[in-house]
Amino acid sequence: MQPSQSTARTAGILFLITFVSAITGALLYAPLLTDPGYVTGPGTDAQILWGAVCELVLIISNIGTAVVLFPVLRRWSEAAVLGYVAARIMECALIAVGILSVLAVVSLRQDAGDEGAAYLPVAQALVAMHGWTFLLGPGFVVGIGNGLLLGFLMYRSHLVPRPMALFGLIGGPLMSVSGLAVLFGAYGQTSVSSALVTLPEILWEASLGIYLTVRGFRSGAGERQEHPAAGARPNPLGSRLA
Repeated sequence: MQPSQSTARTAGILFLITFVSAITGALLYAPLLTDPGYVTGPGTDAQILWGAVCELVLIISNIGTAVVLFPVLRRWSEAAVLGYVAARIMECALIAVGILSVLAVVSLRQDAGDEGAAYLPVAQALVAMHGWTFLLGPGFVVGIGNGLLLGFLMYRSHLVPRPMALFGLIGGPLMSVSGLAVLFGAYGQTSVSSALVTLPEILWEASLGIYLTVRGFRSGAGERQEHPAAGARPNPLGSRLA
């Protein structure tokens, strides 16, 4: 059975929403994450709150991609697609912890008043927690789920061009390894080295979202599982057990 093209386009739009919401959220968070003394200053709390809203949209769209693709991809490997769903949920759990840490800094700034300096170490610890959640979620788990597992499923199913799926199969592990390298201090998370290593995964996710939105699933991919390849020998035992 050919997978629904409306399902493909829904998944593609959700992937594009993850890109827009993640980038917008990061830009809106910038004043808090880059200013060590944010809790003692006038702050830009409204901007930070909108950043949190963007990350809530990111969580919804992240889980949405897994939920929408699950019934389609389970025909090729139920274990892999369950792993993909679990990785998406784990990623979103870490993002949620990051949101809470940022909102806690906003609350500290609003409640501190003239005693903001006393809360400075706590605020900086919360910002550091946000950094770690970003590293372990979008910086590590994404490489396993959205990269390796989803790349494998798309490569095996032929739902998208195989050369494109290879970006996920290769870029995902590279991104996870890069996350471990940052964890152990090999280079910074915003360094040129990190950007170069994670580029294949970024290209994979962006191309997947655009392809599914514009083209949908490849025609005929759904029948590849049901029909044996030309020249394949039938299995009499299988036909009796059917």
